[in-house]
Amino acid sequence: QVQLVESGGGLVQAGGSLRLSCAPSKKISINTMAWYRQAPGKQRELVASTASGGATNYTESVKGRFTISRDNAKNTMSLQMDALKPEDTAVYYCMARCWYGTWEDYWGQGTQVTVSS
Repeated sequence: QVQLVESGGGLVQAGGSLRLSCAPSKKISINTMAWYRQAPGKQRELVASTASGGATNYTESVKGRFTISRDNAKNTMSLQMDALKPEDTAVYYCMARCWYGTWEDYWGQGTQVTVSS
């Protein structure tokens, strides 16, 4: 079984920055990696994703403020979040599509990001 370990959440004032990181518990082949978030009372939404070849995708509300990156050699992924807004407050989840006999999506436990106004 693969576990995804997240770190880097916390409390920050509006306009500030945070960096989230995600790493699998064992070395494994990974295709797509992504960050999702879920705010209270809302559905989980895709924030940003990165394919193994390097292509990235962002939801419109974070374009120009968030940067997703990955280290394929280490199988790690980060999300640099700048110019944070109160509406970015949510639990952020790491997702990785891993090869474990078949391609399966694995999720981290979630890390809280709170942006105060």
